[in-house]
Amino acid sequence: MSNYRFQIEQHADMFKALGNPHRLAMFRRLVTCCTPGTVCDPNSTFRYTVSQLGHGLEIAPSTLSHHLKELNRAGLIEMRRNGKIVECWIEPAMLETLRSLFEITPNNQT
Repeated sequence: MSNYRFQIEQHADMFKALGNPHRLAMFRRLVTCCTPGTVCDPNSTFRYTVSQLGHGLEIAPSTLSHHLKELNRAGLIEMRRNGKIVECWIEPAMLETLRSLFEITPNNQT
């Protein structure tokens, strides 16, 4: 499989994961540290716990876990267990990848 085809499939997986309203809500909470037009410091990337991300979504913990796993599988979020707490965050490079998808240049037109 060509690198271009692999990237297209990877990007499609990202958008598929974000197509669910609960996943999109969680992703938007995580992205709050990186307001459009600003640069996040990788050392101060904002992290949420799973319970913080689920607050107000009114979904079962198992469903919340499933949605987070899908976001992680698509490469949109990072997760790390710290004892009983699971922290989630977005690497700034991921935001740059998403931003670059919307730039049209002669090299990335389809």
